Amino acid sequence: MEPLIRHIQQQLALTPHQAELIMAHFTRLKKPKKTLLLKEGTYCKDLFFVEKGCLRLYFIDEKGREQITHFAIENWWLTDYLAFDTKGIAAFNIQTVEDSVIFQIDHANLAALTEALPIMDRYFRLNLQRAFGAAQRRIMMMYEKSKEAYFHEFNEKHPEFVQRVPQYMLASFLGFTPEYLSELRKKIK
Repeated sequence: MEPLIRHIQQQLALTPHQAELIMAHFTRLKKPKKTLLLKEGTYCKDLFFVEKGCLRLYFIDEKGREQITHFAIENWWLTDYLAFDTKGIAAFNIQTVEDSVIFQIDHANLAALTEALPIMDRYFRLNLQRAFGAAQRRIMMMYEKSKEAYFHEFNEKHPEFVQRVPQYMLASFLGFTPEYLSELRKKIK
């Protein structure tokens, strides 16, 4: 069974026919490390589900630095949600961090899928709510905790990121310099 179907079945009961219908609306892609899936300034037309690998969502700040705002690993969804929702211009880039296998669905296929299977609206709503809630908690942690406490808590909750993601990317995501993150890691050891 496809990982996407397993993920959906954690929240919804599906018949074999419904599972086939869902998969018919997605395209499965294999992309090497450092592949740009979305470029800021272009129209955002796709939503991505990660079967294998890791993606990052980032923007370029006024000083030309990459600022990572989200990662997606196995069984996570990612897009520039505002641009996708409005069929607008992306403010972010999405790039593969590792060789990745992803499922892609565009606006037309998503609309056709939710029309053919209205229960999928619930699935996407629940996933979006969880993602938004996680983003809210991350923002709160950034303001509420010291940088060191923030890193320790993040490291405890998400050790898979700390081990998988290059240090400079993790530093960008946490709002640290790579040098500061290196110092924190030395303290832990």
